[in-house]
Amino acid sequence: MAFRDARHIFQRLRNGTVPDRGLEAFAVGVERHRKELQRKLEEVKGGEGDVKFLRGGYGCGKTFMANLVVHDAQQRGFATSFVVVSDNDLHFHKFDELYRKVVSGLSTPACAQGALGDILDRWIGGVEEGLTNLGVSDDDPNFDARVLQKLDEQLVALTGGRAPADMIRVVRRVFELKQSGRLQDASALVSWLSGSSNVAASIKNLAAVKGDISSTDAMAYLRGILEIVKSAGYQGLVVIIDEAETILRMRGDVRGKSLNAIRQIVDAASSYPGMLWVFTGTPTFFDDRQGVKGVEALHARIKYEEFNGVPSLRQPQLALKPFDRERLLKVALKLRTLHPDLAPEDAERRMPRELVEQLVDAVTAGFRGDVGVVPRQFLRTFVNVLDVLADDPDQNAHGLLGFEPAALTAEEEAVLAGRKLEEPPAGDDFGGAGVDM
Repeated sequence: MAFRDARHIFQRLRNGTVPDRGLEAFAVGVERHRKELQRKLEEVKGGEGDVKFLRGGYGCGKTFMANLVVHDAQQRGFATSFVVVSDNDLHFHKFDELYRKVVSGLSTPACAQGALGDILDRWIGGVEEGLTNLGVSDDDPNFDARVLQKLDEQLVALTGGRAPADMIRVVRRVFELKQSGRLQDASALVSWLSGSSNVAASIKNLAAVKGDISSTDAMAYLRGILEIVKSAGYQGLVVIIDEAETILRMRGDVRGKSLNAIRQIVDAASSYPGMLWVFTGTPTFFDDRQGVKGVEALHARIKYEEFNGVPSLRQPQLALKPFDRERLLKVALKLRTLHPDLAPEDAERRMPRELVEQLVDAVTAGFRGDVGVVPRQFLRTFVNVLDVLADDPDQNAHGLLGFEPAALTAEEEAVLAGRKLEEPPAGDDFGGAGVDM
């Protein structure tokens, strides 16, 4: 592993967060689930459009697995976007807000964040190359006009004529502005196409567009973005929607509309070939009548089933197993070999397996024996112990095994206090109309 990636992993784990890269180096106990998600990626790569739901309690590694999907998708040539559901700036039923989050978060191996501009450049470059391969000289005074014609034709053909007229005008104008050296204006129009509502009217006037992308039109724009992504040479688009259970904390009417929006995405998924949505959520989100189960049409489509306790991994909901002692130990032993400032043999000598086992037991005891919710706290503590060993060559790890939980999440506090995790308030009914896709 590259030193840069190892350093990133340990910095994130010190902060109690999931690393963005390098996850495959310590992905333990998820091999079958990862294989299923890779199978789904291959289906989508072949032209399918689909939705997958990662189901698991707190501490099961849903966000870890979602980030691993991003890694595997980009390794297979997909563009990706990672969206975290928030009750502050993302009302899921407002598709313009969802569109903005998805498109502004576009990521590729070449551009880690805000990749739409780069994707457009690659698409336009491909069109230009195609014309030159046909014998059209880029010195031809009509070359730019022919490029614009091809861009129009491709957007219309690939979206079945459903690309919004404003979208086509903006794409054309971005190309023209770049050709004339007005890069800042072109970038501002790309921001508008990414869903930004902070673009000046003078910039919009350059492309003869008014206002912002509306909720009604947002999914049509997303269809266009998907086709541009594929025309730029990518296999498709994978969108992660993390922490869908946040919807349960929203006001009843907003929650109902948000769940209905997910139902609409599920219903429409097959009409977006090359696109995979991956949602993460807790069992409560899926099984409570305040959640998915309360929307019969959605529940019927993605219902989770087990057969004598054995679930199919290919059903819409992919159930992640809670951590157990053995899995936590395996993760720790993997990480022990990756510390950027400790040689693997030195780490193994100074932090032998039996001490790692004692640390697992100490952390688990601190959380009343509930291994399922301790991974974040354990990994933070384990990293801190390795850091101390790296900082002081004479330090003895045997004296570092005390454990005191710090910076607890609400779920971890509940376990320490012996309380059940908070459920949605009873009797908070919801309802809401759909939004056109």
